[in-house]
Amino acid sequence: MAESSWAGPGKSLMGRVARLIRPVKKPNDGLRRALGAARVHVSNLRRFASPCLDSKQSSNKTLLSLSLLDSLSPPPPPPAPPTASAATGRDLADAAAEQLGGMEKGGAESSVACARCGKPASLQCPKCAQLKLPREGAAFCTQDCFKEAWSSHKSVHIKLDALTLQQSPEGWQYCLKKGRTRTSQLPRFDWTGPLRPYPISEMRVVPDKIEKPDWALDIKTPEQIGRMRETCRIAREVLDAAARIIKPGITTDEIDRVVHEETVARGGYPSPLNYHFFPKSCCTSVNEVICHGIPDARKLEDGDIVNVDVTVYYKGVHGDLNETYFVGNVDEASKQLVRCTYECLDKAIAIVKPGVRFREVGEIINRHASMSGLSVVKSYCGHGIGELFHCAPNIPHYSRVWHDRLWPDEWTAVTADGKRSAQFEHTLLVTETGVEVLTARLPSSPDVFPWLKP
Repeated sequence: MAESSWAGPGKSLMGRVARLIRPVKKPNDGLRRALGAARVHVSNLRRFASPCLDSKQSSNKTLLSLSLLDSLSPPPPPPAPPTASAATGRDLADAAAEQLGGMEKGGAESSVACARCGKPASLQCPKCAQLKLPREGAAFCTQDCFKEAWSSHKSVHIKLDALTLQQSPEGWQYCLKKGRTRTSQLPRFDWTGPLRPYPISEMRVVPDKIEKPDWALDIKTPEQIGRMRETCRIAREVLDAAARIIKPGITTDEIDRVVHEETVARGGYPSPLNYHFFPKSCCTSVNEVICHGIPDARKLEDGDIVNVDVTVYYKGVHGDLNETYFVGNVDEASKQLVRCTYECLDKAIAIVKPGVRFREVGEIINRHASMSGLSVVKSYCGHGIGELFHCAPNIPHYSRVWHDRLWPDEWTAVTADGKRSAQFEHTLLVTETGVEVLTARLPSSPDVFPWLKP
């Protein structure tokens, strides 16, 4: 999602990173209440960075496919040492942490949890202290945790500064609203010519009787929702059928055969088949494959992990979901990877409701992944779905970049370092009060995830 209009102030803020970690101050109830209200305003401000999930009337609903696609992978190796002329945010965080070495932690042991690892913490990010943010989310147990969390933690400073900029007389509202309105006072900007922006009128309305493109349609009718429920139920049944045959010695081509036959038997069309010339009826992504793996003759081996991505087209709409499964006896690192990925999507779904910004979904996912020592792939994202397989809106689920590569087949995306990747995906219906998971697991779904057992 483009955020070019925020590049100026965001960049300048991220440059002011030289900081020390201070001892955590004791909580002040009145201050915390005030800051709780401030956080609400910050959340409401996020429209500059991302649209929101919208439900305008009682019958209005939004459909999207929210995928953790792509996946959690162990974080990339540390970057090469910077040159003397260019210091990165990480270097500044390192410098701040080094200065911590001679400081006392002060006082008795704190009951506040470290924002990264969850251990008891008695140190606080100085920028958070300067902005008077609550110590929850700003506390760290060691300088190492502070350094590791810096790339994602610094975003909280940007959001609060965004509120200050919006309320300033410099006219930053003009930038935050991306041209939809303009203030009387222009922002400070290095204008390249004599032309200046003038006030613009309200957005004009197109009559309902006129057919609209997909980006203009974000609300589904009750009839469309009914068809989506049917289709998603079929997609879930097809994926469950595929999951039941997964074991060492089975080929991914055999998984594709089951997906194809089960889809056709229910009167559906396997959406991936010939989609941009994709040759199979589902995607099977093994080990380091992030997504879009093509089913082939390789036999699954004991210790593999495999993602099966199923989409069914039925009654004019698509239903999309995927899950990552264990093949035989899997090592603990892979178990943790898959479980954390599942939890990331689960936590993201829990916050979905009208008014939530798309960006907040990514923040929830990225925070949980980074706390588990994993990172999120940026190249792929969740998407709108309905009559079209992929359509607006795109749902980002990252705040950091993790690199990937593409095989010569121009479909199979793999991690750059060959480490394993996992993903889960559901199709969601945003309702008036929350969310309905259209592709939720059924009572008859195979019992393959140990953490779901009672």
